[in-house]
Formats: sequence, structure tokens, C-alpha cells
Amino acid sequence: MCGRYVITSSPDAIRKLFGYSEQPNFPARYNVAPTQPIPVVRQIDGKRSFSLMRWGLLPSWVKDPKTFPLLINARGESVLDKPAFRAAMRRRRCLIPTDGFYEWQAGTPKRPYFVRASRGADGAAPPLAFAGLWETWTGPNGEELDTAAIVTCPANRTLGSIHGRMPVFVPAEAFDLWLDCANVEADVAAALIRPADDALLEAYEISTAVNRVANDSASLIEPVSAGAAAAAAPAANAELHRPEPAQKPAAKTARRKPDDQHSLF
Repeated sequence: MCGRYVITSSPDAIRKLFGYSEQPNFPARYNVAPTQPIPVVRQIDGKRSFSLMRWGLLPSWVKDPKTFPLLINARGESVLDKPAFRAAMRRRRCLIPTDGFYEWQAGTPKRPYFVRASRGADGAAPPLAFAGLWETWTGPNGEELDTAAIVTCPANRTLGSIHGRMPVFVPAEAFDLWLDCANVEADVAAALIRPADDALLEAYEISTAVNRVANDSASLIEPVSAGAAAAAAPAANAELHRPEPAQKPAAKTARRKPDDQHSLF
């Protein structure tokens, strides 16, 4: 699964990779969590477009969001058939920019790891693209809320010892295949739903400070020794699954224009 991730590349680097025309300016985030606004790239009228959406997909047919579970992930094995995802898989596929994500290895306590792209010859880890699905929910008074989920699949060998599942990554050369819902059938795009190549990613243990959503700094992705991680775990581990305060979906009465997309959070 994927329940926390980071986006730290500069807005220019993200824009260059994904090829959208908007010029949003957003800060680095080291602990993006469910229900928060996230950057999403989709294809509209044949062109890639940047927008912000709530992380937690809400199908259009939901009557009361308060009674519907928060869908932050969509299992790739069932996106073609499951009612919550099949319409989005056919018509509303998207990409979600990322510089890595967090995963917790089972145990007492759970041990957090940071997963990112393998570093290149220059020592830098390039940004990546999660496969995503999006939906627009319309409320009884005409309010609209754009929401998204990250598609997941079984873990590859690199991550298998940490967790049984991982996000689906779409390579740059396949962006059009995933995004072009008008010309690429869902079952064809579904061929991209597979574990990443073992060499794509690297993972290392980090501090349990990541368990607390309020912590959001570069120190979260610094590697720690196994001894230091175990010593810090008991106090911080309790924060990992602490429920966040209930949030009412923020309504919008009209679609935002691209010029309004200048603040990530």
C-alpha cells in the first residue's frame, strides 16, 4: 500500500518531467498524508494538465461522504471490476508526482522505511510517477470535490521483505498510454499495473518520527542505524495509526482555473 509519501523536487523539475503547461509553485513536502491536497497530472482535451485533488477517492455515486470509507489506494488487480474504481479506470486515469514514499515493516514496533528511485551517477534520485485514478464528486447543492487514489500492486523483490504491496509506477515513456483515456482502453492501460523493476527503487530504514503527521522536514528521510531506530520506536510508534480529526470535504462551487493553482497546501 502507500499511505504517506514525499514530493521534494522543484516545481520546474516536476513540470519538465510531466509536461503540463501550468506553472504552479509549491513547497517541498516530506510527509504527505491522506485527506490532504496532492498534485495530480491528467489529460484534458489532449493536453496534460496540473491540478490539486484530495487524497482519498470519492466515487461520483456516493450519496454521503461521511459514511464512505477513505480510498487512498486502489488495488490494481480489481480496478477493472470494482465499482469504486472501474469508471475512473476507463475514463479518469492520472499521474501523481512523487520523490518517494514510506512503508512500515510488520513487527513490534513497526519499522518505517523510505523508498525512492535508485540514485544515478550524479548521486541524485529522480522524481517518479504513481499511477492514479481520479473522480469528481458532486454534492446535493452542486458543490464539487476532485479526489484521487494511488494504484497498488504486489511488491517486487526490492520491497518484498518490507511489505507485501507497493504503488504502481508509470515510466515516462508510458505517460501517454496511462493518461489517454479517450484513445487507450482500460484493459490496455492495465498492462502497466505491475511491480516496478527491482533496480528502479532503493529502500532504507528511517526514524519513527515519520509516524507523526505533523512532522514534515528533510530529517524524516535521513537513514538511521537499526539500533537508533529501535531505541526511538516505542514513543513514536503510537502516532502512526492515531486517527486524524474528521474532516468535512471542502466544497467548491466552480472549477478552479489553472491560474488559481499556485499553492500546494
